[in-house]
Amino acid sequence: MKKMKITGWLVAMLCPAAIAAQTNTLTLDECYRLARENYPLIKQHDLISKSASYAVENAGKQYLPQLSINGQATYQSTTVNFSDVIPPLPGITFPSLSKDQYKIQAEISQQLYDGGVSKFQKENSRSNEQVQQQQLEVNLYSIKERVTQLYFGILLLEAQLEQNQLRKADLQSAADKAQAALNNGVAFRSNVDELKAEIGNADMAATELQANRQGYIKMLSLFVNQPLNDSIRLTYPAPQAKNFTINRPELALYDAQKRYYDTQEKQLKTGYLPRLNAFLQGAYGRPTLNIVDNSFGAWWIGGIRLSWSLGALYTLRNNRQQFEISRQLADISKETFLFNTHLSLWQQDKDIDKFSKLISQDDEVIALRSSVRQSAQAQLDNGVITVHEYISKLNAENQAKQSRILHRIQLLLAEYNFKNTSGN
Repeated sequence: MKKMKITGWLVAMLCPAAIAAQTNTLTLDECYRLARENYPLIKQHDLISKSASYAVENAGKQYLPQLSINGQATYQSTTVNFSDVIPPLPGITFPSLSKDQYKIQAEISQQLYDGGVSKFQKENSRSNEQVQQQQLEVNLYSIKERVTQLYFGILLLEAQLEQNQLRKADLQSAADKAQAALNNGVAFRSNVDELKAEIGNADMAATELQANRQGYIKMLSLFVNQPLNDSIRLTYPAPQAKNFTINRPELALYDAQKRYYDTQEKQLKTGYLPRLNAFLQGAYGRPTLNIVDNSFGAWWIGGIRLSWSLGALYTLRNNRQQFEISRQLADISKETFLFNTHLSLWQQDKDIDKFSKLISQDDEVIALRSSVRQSAQAQLDNGVITVHEYISKLNAENQAKQSRILHRIQLLLAEYNFKNTSGN
């Protein structure tokens, strides 16, 4: 039973890896998710939350009892002389105080009312956390654009490789026929050599395309933090419908900034509100509270302390105006962002329409070029045209197909750029 449990556990652990190895495919959404999860900035999420929780916790500790200890040793040029204020009395000697005096004191104070300082500090910490978290979301969102460019770059290279292989197959078929004709003495060696030279050009093109693909895959592998080899296959994303509604994280950032300014403005009132606390002092030294006794001794005193400073009222109006200006600047930044984003969406919408029309035109050109190439193939087989003329027709068809491949990828890329720009 123990062996069976271990075996079952191993199967459960290895199944996902086995499935991944069998399928060996990757989608664009998976790339987005993996890139976000593995990007170094993502680690800041927890750090920002922890920092904010510590700040909130510290603000709440202001109502805990506070202990302070201080001491001093002084020497005075003069002290109280009782004979200066009390006439001499027979048989009575007034004490004199020492010029060297000592005191060590401890005080425990308890905040009773702090004017809302701790409350607004908590709100300020939470608002600041929201701003930092949203700024992080803005920074992480930019990863999508970089991953999208890499992903579609790989798709383009793969499609070009596939088309190049089809062109090579056509050349190889023509070369085999030319070689057979040469063997039968009805063709020239130059025909075979020219076709083989074109096959060599196709091989060189494949080498260059494959090298570029490997470089793109390596960069994508670094983004998603996953080992990707040459056998990985990227799935074609589904076409995307256009939605002009803007849902970018920058909008939430501007709103969070305004809320942060609101909490800071509320915190201004703590500058002119009173503060009240209870305290208890205990001390030891010379002289004590009994000033007619010049000996060392202990004493204590307790009570309630009120402090109220109205100096903050002098700058209150200007400070409020500063926060109002900050909110207006946030609104202007938001308005500017929306304006620029709408411009980008308008341009990308035109690109989508352009590539859609180009693909339709590509299909018409490819149909014509394929018909011409098929006719040229028959003419070459019957010796009506030269190999050079056939290669020219084949290259024209290949160029038309390469243009359609490029426009197809550009259309998908434009659709996903539109999606990422709008944030939908």
